[in-house]
Amino acid sequence: MMNWTKCVMGALTAAALFFAAGQASAIDKVTFATNWKAEAEHGGFYQAVADGTYAKYGLEVTIRPGGPQSNERALLTAGKVEFLMDGNLDPAFNAVKEGIPTRVIAAVMQRDPQVFMTHPGQGLDTWESLKKATMLVSRAGVASFYQWMIAEHGFSERQIKPYTFNPAPFIADKRSAQQGYVTAEPYAVEKQGGFKPNIFLLADHGYDTYATTIETTIEMIEKKPDVVQRFVDASIIGWYNYLYGDNKKANALIKKDNPDMDDAQIAFSIQKMKEYGIVDSGDTLKLGIGAMTDARVKSFFNRMVKAKLLKADLDYKKAYTLQFVNKGVGLNLKKP
Repeated sequence: MMNWTKCVMGALTAAALFFAAGQASAIDKVTFATNWKAEAEHGGFYQAVADGTYAKYGLEVTIRPGGPQSNERALLTAGKVEFLMDGNLDPAFNAVKEGIPTRVIAAVMQRDPQVFMTHPGQGLDTWESLKKATMLVSRAGVASFYQWMIAEHGFSERQIKPYTFNPAPFIADKRSAQQGYVTAEPYAVEKQGGFKPNIFLLADHGYDTYATTIETTIEMIEKKPDVVQRFVDASIIGWYNYLYGDNKKANALIKKDNPDMDDAQIAFSIQKMKEYGIVDSGDTLKLGIGAMTDARVKSFFNRMVKAKLLKADLDYKKAYTLQFVNKGVGLNLKKP
């Protein structure tokens, strides 16, 4: 009788251990859609793939690079991808306005990298002096940050000429100012124009949106909060390791996904992200990369209302959640 009991108990124990092992080794497969081609500005996500951080968190993550003609938000709402990268808070506010059930769950960039550049030595060396320049602005820029520049700083639409994402017109016109990202366009100008442009970061003048946000659906948050938390935490750790650790494997993956990317451009982008505190500054110093606060989101929303891009009665708090951030994840990985 005793031997039979031992056999039964042993079998049950073995089954329990097998089940537990199976549960522990289960991998959740998710896809993360970015809003542009692979680049250093996406480096932390590629780092988490390359160094196995996502795998350690029980995730198999596929990064789906975006591009000029892609519509990542449609993929998210259709359930084709689980997570989405977007440029800043504007699309999240618009999603609320349109009744799209998504939320921002983390903000990788504390400071929007949007800049204007001017030629040195042309009397366009201060923010105020840009009001005398021909402003090369894309259609998307005119409909977003430039409206804020008009409302808060007195710029004019009469200054605008179309920016077609080609630096040649700016290089040729010394009295012009061109939009760009501090991590990208200045490098192209230095390389093609042979000079270092003056750089005016909009974040230095009050444009206080978060950038490179991570979004997911309300359904994902409610039904799979553990997966969401693990994706956010692993991504944060990826960013610390990318900025402060060995990022060679991540950069190799970036170049594989985007053959037009080279080591010099990547190095420039990383250097500028650090120099301008794009990813790791302000609230992240205590709360960790990815940090967001209610006060900061409210401040930017109010600026968009003042710029007449949003109505004051929009329930902007539906655009984001602080559930998955501000936990100090990865702070121990930061190196001087």
